[in-house]
Amino acid sequence: MILPTIKQLQYLTALFEHGHFGKAAEACFVTQSTLSAGLRELETALDAALVERTKRVVRFTPLGEKIARKAYLVLREATEIAHLARAAGKPLAGELRLGVIPTIAPFFLPKVLPGLRAAYPELKLYLREEMSHVACDALARGHVDCVLLALPYPCGDVEVAELFDDTLVAAFHRQDLPATTSAVLPSTLDNEHLLLLEDGHCLRDHSLAACERPDLRGDRAILGTSLHTLVQMVDNRLGLTLLPQMAIDAGILEGTDVVTRPLASDHTTRRIALVWRRRSPRDEEFRLLAGFLRAAHDELRTDAVAPATLAAV
Repeated sequence: MILPTIKQLQYLTALFEHGHFGKAAEACFVTQSTLSAGLRELETALDAALVERTKRVVRFTPLGEKIARKAYLVLREATEIAHLARAAGKPLAGELRLGVIPTIAPFFLPKVLPGLRAAYPELKLYLREEMSHVACDALARGHVDCVLLALPYPCGDVEVAELFDDTLVAAFHRQDLPATTSAVLPSTLDNEHLLLLEDGHCLRDHSLAACERPDLRGDRAILGTSLHTLVQMVDNRLGLTLLPQMAIDAGILEGTDVVTRPLASDHTTRRIALVWRRRSPRDEEFRLLAGFLRAAHDELRTDAVAPATLAAV
């Protein structure tokens, strides 16, 4: 029996993912003829047709689709072997592919990455900013090594290292601010003008949970593509929204007339966590990374509170 090679399986999964020979070859950093030849060798070795080739489309046979899906697992395990050897040496050295969701990446990472580079200069960190479901799928396929996301969110069979809680607050234009100076009751929010992120962002579900209003899942909610877009919409008096404290601490409201109030709800926090595949040989490395991120956040919060305390004194 002639077994498939790792390179052949890489070609197969690239074609399965991109559905185009040219794009698959580009993803594998080879010529299209090299990729096509490798796939023909794979089909010859298996004595089976995996791909139907036409001028317009690439169509996998039923067997080809099954083998492509299995190939993801084989490639993932092969990658884990290399990671296992590296992890036995220096921790947090070499390549690490980190998936991060858009409501965390621009607000948290710029503050902690300089310290991470200083602490682990041999770490080559590659970032992929993607929505939660895409990031979790990439984790399962082995395209990323770990994911920084917000819980609760179902991300499959993963290990979870909880880092810190991030509170959601209500955000209004200054002229639309409620009369109360205390926490805002969810029942008082104008659901006709509530601005939410579009489907696919886990923060949308976290915001709806914080509002304690399942009726807001209808079409009445106006959707935004990012937190920056939501802030601009509120600043133009198009409605109100909920924002994570992390984004506010990062200065997302600077230069706007948007102000915030705490929300009187039992579900105002999302839990930021680092997750990775269960039984990964890099488990200790990921826990080390989680510990660094947790400590970095705690230090940032301490630095943020200290000036306010001194001012009060």
